[in-house]
Amino acid sequence: MSDKTNLEHFIDKNFPQFEPALKRFLVNSASLIRIPAGEVVMRPGQYIKNMMMIVEGRVKLYREGEDGGEFFMYYLEPGNACALTMICATKQETSEIMAKAIDDTIVLSVPIGLMDTMMTTYKTWHYFVLETYRSRYEELLVVIDHIAFKDMDQRLFSYLQNQYQKVKAREIKITHSEIAADLNSSREVISRLLKKMEQRGDIALYRSYIEWKK
Repeated sequence: MSDKTNLEHFIDKNFPQFEPALKRFLVNSASLIRIPAGEVVMRPGQYIKNMMMIVEGRVKLYREGEDGGEFFMYYLEPGNACALTMICATKQETSEIMAKAIDDTIVLSVPIGLMDTMMTTYKTWHYFVLETYRSRYEELLVVIDHIAFKDMDQRLFSYLQNQYQKVKAREIKITHSEIAADLNSSREVISRLLKKMEQRGDIALYRSYIEWKK
């Protein structure tokens, strides 16, 4: 299958709302980048040259503290675009966040120099950008609400529930350490709370994954 055919397939599958002219523009202007799981996609201080649109896999966005701790922000999944790369691109600023591929991921990469043309020429792109900003804003509000108003056991339950809904599978492949990093907690605290959830029948714990039972 040619790169052009691959592009057409991924665009039709993940962005069906785009008008035909925009799809043709992306097929001729964008490129596909394959990112292995665990690879860092973006670092603080990095200038953004391309905008990321996820067509396969998953990317985690987070802030990294001076002590190496992580503040989880949100995930990008197929059909999503990175709002922060859009903002940095239009303002010609450097990134202030980390982005890492959680799974083997394929990204539709669009040169930032095309953003102005796309915004003024294609109505469906204009609406897509606005919806992307709105969605990411709402996700950040959820994160802030959880930190400000919920206990860790409630945050953990909501986190796993969200993971289950996102991956659309009962088996959530994630380690206790990864959960602790996302929730800015310790592995010991997370392991203890997970054990309580298992005793309640909410989940089942296995060596390499967590089974969601609710």
